[in-house]
Amino acid sequence: MPSVDTADVLIVGAGVVGLSVARALALRGLEVIVIERHRRVGEETSSRNSGVIHSGIYYPTGSLKARLCVRGRELLYAYCAERGIAHGRCGKIIVAQQGEIEKLRQLAAQAAANGVTDLGWLDAKQVRELEPEVRCATGLLCPGTGIVDVHEFMTALHGDLERANGSVVFDTELTHAEVGGSRIRAELRSGQERSNIECQWLINAAGLHAVDLLRRIAAFPAAKIPKRYFAKGNYFDCLGSAPFRRLVYPMPATAGLGIHATLDLAGKVRFGPDVQWVDEIDYQVDPARSAQFYLAVRTYWPTLRDGALAPSYAGIRPKLAGPGEPAADFRIETPSEHGISGLVNLLGIESPGLTAALAIGELISGVASAG
Repeated sequence: MPSVDTADVLIVGAGVVGLSVARALALRGLEVIVIERHRRVGEETSSRNSGVIHSGIYYPTGSLKARLCVRGRELLYAYCAERGIAHGRCGKIIVAQQGEIEKLRQLAAQAAANGVTDLGWLDAKQVRELEPEVRCATGLLCPGTGIVDVHEFMTALHGDLERANGSVVFDTELTHAEVGGSRIRAELRSGQERSNIECQWLINAAGLHAVDLLRRIAAFPAAKIPKRYFAKGNYFDCLGSAPFRRLVYPMPATAGLGIHATLDLAGKVRFGPDVQWVDEIDYQVDPARSAQFYLAVRTYWPTLRDGALAPSYAGIRPKLAGPGEPAADFRIETPSEHGISGLVNLLGIESPGLTAALAIGELISGVASAG
């Protein structure tokens, strides 16, 4: 890796959030270096999700997820339009079956409180007019939901960072960090090579490994290290012609949004993710899980034929709440929370992290400017 002794900011993790934070800080004139343990940007959570631009419906009012999703959605649509990044405002229908209508009303009320004001109620006939294959008791149309080419988005962020004289150093990880006065000294490893860098700000955007990284920071309070959980989400492709023109979501499930139908920019439909709690990172999709996918999808697409689903890919979400626990908010820790000068931790950044990425960058840029 390049011989670098000092920088204003060192960011661990070149996923979509790390790149967004790096871009925001570099555009303020700070010298920013991002280290990434893989050989390309976004090799983990950022490249293994649904690619959905969320509206901000599902998250408790006032939470970081709600605020950053709503703000991030507008920033992301504007950024995609400005930079010519492939995306589409295809819209989404959240469907409720008998016995779920009141829950959908509560979800709509929460969305309104979050600032999502473009929703529309649909009866069963209106849903069929929009999506003839879908069956439900009622639906909620969300026209502000969309999809984005995540790779193009990350490539644009990376380009912005480099034009602002920032850089990403690949195949490199942080092995240890210590605080001395107003600077943080980080020890880095790239293969057999080791180096040191001093920075004013250390941003932990390590995604799946963000909690584990805390144990490499000397004097970080052990009592403030949360337990982390891995929730694997499997996806299955829908073979044959696409049955839907919009995203179709059932009512949210525990630890996820239910097995929903998503589109890519070519119009291909896939279903997922489910929730599979795992202890290790493993991206293999077990074909046997298709049984629960058929059951789930047929609640709103009853004519799904046998043999129409094929294993696609899997992603893993870094969660701060485990099985049976209430969903946790994003945990963005600044020095006022943990007492270590110059350290910012981005923990539990799962969905809607993609949508919220530019807003997270905006927030951290403000923290660095104030500090």
